[in-house]
Amino acid sequence: MSIDNALASVAVKDLEAAVAWYEKVLGRPADNRPMAELAEWRFGRGGALQVYRLAERAGDGSFTLAVTDLDAEIARLDALGIDTGQRASGANVKSLMITDPDGNHVAFAEATGPGYAR
Repeated sequence: MSIDNALASVAVKDLEAAVAWYEKVLGRPADNRPMAELAEWRFGRGGALQVYRLAERAGDGSFTLAVTDLDAEIARLDALGIDTGQRASGANVKSLMITDPDGNHVAFAEATGPGYAR
């Protein structure tokens, strides 16, 4: 089997409210709305995030967004009024964890060591 890419997906209760929040956090509108219950953002180096309506699973998800400048992301999120207090740092990765309005965990991670996803 050859896997060429991966999609992250997260369930929410109210899709339109979630889309508005993710547009603010990601800094742009969704790239695609292929179905009434789904919005998708694609990323320049591959991969995508799908946000979909499924109330019974909302709040149980988590995913990581690889960024090149975590400090800049923290400043941007602070300006949006999003809590950026949950941070961690190790020898090879710096990270920030936020939660969406449904309670899903959204991690931002900057690789600082060789051999880590960027």
